[in-house]
Amino acid sequence: MKPFLPLLAAAGLAVAGCNQAAIAAETVVAAPVAAKKSNESGLKTAIFAGGCFWGVEGVFSRIKGVKSAVSGYHGGNKATASYDRINSGVTGHAEAVRVTYDPSQIRYDQLLRIFFSVVADPTLTNRQGPDRGSQYRAALVPMNEDQRAVAAAYLKQMDKSGKWNGPIVTKLESYRKFYPAESYHQDFMEKNPRHSYITRWDAPKVRALAKMYPSVHSATFVKD
Repeated sequence: MKPFLPLLAAAGLAVAGCNQAAIAAETVVAAPVAAKKSNESGLKTAIFAGGCFWGVEGVFSRIKGVKSAVSGYHGGNKATASYDRINSGVTGHAEAVRVTYDPSQIRYDQLLRIFFSVVADPTLTNRQGPDRGSQYRAALVPMNEDQRAVAAAYLKQMDKSGKWNGPIVTKLESYRKFYPAESYHQDFMEKNPRHSYITRWDAPKVRALAKMYPSVHSATFVKD
């Protein structure tokens, strides 16, 4: 990964992103959660890691019922919670997105289904798309026991479904402190729609969301 240049980003010029431009990921129509659905009320928060956080945030920011999607780092400590440090791949951090949602509009199990349909390939270890390293691992970070039960059941269900060409390797990770990423990473897709990484890698994920899940797709981007 090349280092990010915030001054160029602020100027609206082309910059290196999470990695060089790549082809779009394939989508999978993941089945609804069968074993156990969410049973939540009031605003809830969950953390999702699925490769470069620009696209993860971009998809969740286009889902009805999502109130906030914040890019950041999870899994390591405060001293290494920065873009230049996590690129080493040895900090324990993953690029992740903290999602706050209203379960009366979108349930956690529905978010899981969308995540594995259009965002992350659950068969890949320490990589997603063109990006390599433990910081790009796919992981679920439940924030309560209800979420943990739903997520664990769904991973097992996915593994038995035969929809993916390989075993499901995405893990559940216990919550550690979440550290918001630098300001220039927030709402990156919305601010930089012509960035080469966005147009060739992440924008297709949002289009897939709109096509596959039109009832929950929002034309309005949720900004932080």
